[in-house]
Amino acid sequence: MAKVKIGVQASTVKKSFEEVGPYETLKKLHDLGYHSIEISQVATTPENIAEIQKATADFGMEVASMSASLKPQVKDGESLTTHYDKIVADCKAVGTDLLRIGMLPFDAMASLDKVLEFCHDVNEVTQKLKEDGITLYYHNHHVEFRKYDGKFLLDIIREKAPLLGFELDVHWVQRGGANPLEVIKDYKGKVELIHLKDYRIAAIPDEAFAALYNGDFATFMTAFTDIIQFAELGTGSLPLKAIIEESISSGARYLLVEQDDTYGVDPFESLKISRDHLLELGYGELF
Repeated sequence: MAKVKIGVQASTVKKSFEEVGPYETLKKLHDLGYHSIEISQVATTPENIAEIQKATADFGMEVASMSASLKPQVKDGESLTTHYDKIVADCKAVGTDLLRIGMLPFDAMASLDKVLEFCHDVNEVTQKLKEDGITLYYHNHHVEFRKYDGKFLLDIIREKAPLLGFELDVHWVQRGGANPLEVIKDYKGKVELIHLKDYRIAAIPDEAFAALYNGDFATFMTAFTDIIQFAELGTGSLPLKAIIEESISSGARYLLVEQDDTYGVDPFESLKISRDHLLELGYGELF
């Protein structure tokens, strides 16, 4: 079995990619001790692809995976439907055989019929990618843990798109009300990519209590139910060591540290906190 590696999801530091470009951003990640990266929410212009190639060569880093949508999610956006050859070429240029879809099409989030349509379409492109030496993965959020006739939507996607792999995001699994350990175990053999992020309950803000004392119960309750945060590893409630061990046992190739929001903390500092915790857990050899 290939050695499991810990890396970074690029969206965590997407502002740095925009401000100083891929080369300098990857240098900073390398200096923090990360040597693998998943490219997401980074423009795949020829210039950026060239910088990624140079940075990975100069710093001994590797691209774990690239990202794409099945169909354009924004006007004139790239997708596997409209820019297939370019996306495959980009994967090969940066040396990865893994490609991931980051989320359902927006219209599918409220319609099972649209999800089934997505599965039909994704089956075709998954087979085509396989012939080009690339494996396609699907990244979950919480909406996939809505049930239809007793089945999680994520399980329906697995059933209807059998060639598709899965990139399980442990925070979003937890937010969806499922047990990350059980879901990873259930998806053994289909989960080469894992997103590592913690799940934190924040303090209720002072202004919410002020609203309550002024008789505004609705505002207080909104704040009371909206205190879940994305968190640096080790600062939340997820059993991360058990999750990592289950991920390794289930065939993961990459464990990717991600934080969707750092709440004013410098994202590179957040990544350092997460890395330090992983070192404390004894996973230094995976970097």
